[in-house]
Amino acid sequence: MPVSAQTAEARLRSFIAKFDPDRQRLIRAVRRQLRECFPGANELVYDNYNFFVIGYSPTERPSDTIVSIAAGSGGVNLYFMHGARLPDPDQILLGSGKQGRFIRLSSASVLKHATVQTLLSAAVARSKQPVHARARGKLVIRSVSAKQRARR
Repeated sequence: MPVSAQTAEARLRSFIAKFDPDRQRLIRAVRRQLRECFPGANELVYDNYNFFVIGYSPTERPSDTIVSIAAGSGGVNLYFMHGARLPDPDQILLGSGKQGRFIRLSSASVLKHATVQTLLSAAVARSKQPVHARARGKLVIRSVSAKQRARR
């Protein structure tokens, strides 16, 4: 049975509430900005063992995710699912995996920097599925782990 939008929002709030107040504010601020940036994307939520993640995807398939908020006890990151293929002349992307790269977020204002905007645009352009700007994406709770590391 599908979870109602109201119930999904309540569950999302409870996941965010596990973090300290400063991190909660940062997660909510980054989410607001990414919703503005990707109004047609679905928000795919995972409250896993290591990280709390909100992925932005044009579909409900995790493999189509363009960018994610990944929060853990060590901080909040903007994770580019296919960041290894993105042009990064300023070398702001961190990580060395075959696929993903990330940026550590000290504040939501980092998303407004020109280099980050360029990366976001490049990630959207390389997406296999378009994000429909006029659509309204859904909030989908994908996975919740029974065991989790401390969020604070």
